[in-house]
Amino acid sequence: MVKRNSSIKSMFANGGSYEAKIAEIETIITRIESGELELADVFTEFATAVEYLKECDSFLQQRQQQVDLLIETLQDDN
Repeated sequence: MVKRNSSIKSMFANGGSYEAKIAEIETIITRIESGELELADVFTEFATAVEYLKECDSFLQQRQQQVDLLIETLQDDN
């Protein structure tokens, strides 16, 4: 069985979805690129974006494992 990553659990426990995380990352990038943030805020926003990217990467890795398992199961049935 595919092992769940704790960050993936937290993504959904907090009501977030992959799409919502990507949208928030895009919003963060826009705020950083605007040049209107204080330097300390840029670092805070950047750290948040990196954490969201890690969560999204973990989510995608888990889904890839599930797809691989399903494909393997289909091949075993043939």
